[in-house]
Amino acid sequence: MSRSYRDRCAFLLLLVAAALVSCRTTPSVSQPAILTSELAALERGGRLGVAVLDTGDGTIRGHRLDERFAMCSTFKLVLAAMVLDDAAHGRRPLDGRLRAGPGDLVAHSPVVKSAVDAALARGATDVELTRAGLAEAAQTTSDNAAANLLLRDLGGPPAFTAFCRAHGDAMTRLDRVEPEMNDVRPGDVRDTTTPRAMAQCVARLFGGALAPEARQTLRRWMIATATGAARVRRGLPTDWVAGDKTGTGGGEGVTVRCNDVVWIEPPGRAPIVVAVYYDTGVVADWPSDADQEVLAEVGRIVARTR
Repeated sequence: MSRSYRDRCAFLLLLVAAALVSCRTTPSVSQPAILTSELAALERGGRLGVAVLDTGDGTIRGHRLDERFAMCSTFKLVLAAMVLDDAAHGRRPLDGRLRAGPGDLVAHSPVVKSAVDAALARGATDVELTRAGLAEAAQTTSDNAAANLLLRDLGGPPAFTAFCRAHGDAMTRLDRVEPEMNDVRPGDVRDTTTPRAMAQCVARLFGGALAPEARQTLRRWMIATATGAARVRRGLPTDWVAGDKTGTGGGEGVTVRCNDVVWIEPPGRAPIVVAVYYDTGVVADWPSDADQEVLAEVGRIVARTR
């Protein structure tokens, strides 16, 4: 073997060794790390809490995962699950009826108000609505009167909190009904959750805590929900199936909250749960288009990095 050939071999070995050292000393940034950093960079005011849970392996990433945020109407997703679970266990049938009258109406009660108004027009003093109809209205239209009627039927906020505890959620709590439960000031833990707790709760419900028929009904209602069209779902690819439950708060002395809890089914892989809680830090009556766009960007980040 000639000296020149040996020298060339030695030189090539040095190049390979250098490449291996380079791979060890300058690792590439992982997709989960990119997701976390991009979510943090998205927060330009207020507090943005995000949990992204992969149901395939149980991993969870995000930003401000364990900080408390006002739930606002995102609690209605769990309330709908609670109604479906109650029926599946033979306690309160979905076709059972609850009475509603003018005294039950509160702000943003489109389904119940329409039914009550129609009853009054007929000369009746109230109307009967099925538990299934009320649960669907609470989930798909965020009807506040429907949620209050169901809560009263099920045992009130303490029963809701007990349902969360029974399904492994030690953080989520409901203390008041609509609309009072939206008035959450700094330091108040009432009617709050954390992004991690809510994402894990939803994952457990869909992962087997609910009976199969109840899961399918809840999934159908979430997909039919239109209130989140401008939030996380707006940022997802069009071929991803997704359903959600929004939560919105604001008003005199209260900072605007723009929330969204989403069940996502990307093609060819396990579903993802995304829980987003955005306290804008701005006192106003309602989220702006820019506030909702922050949540749409969360959807784009999830699509890019998961």
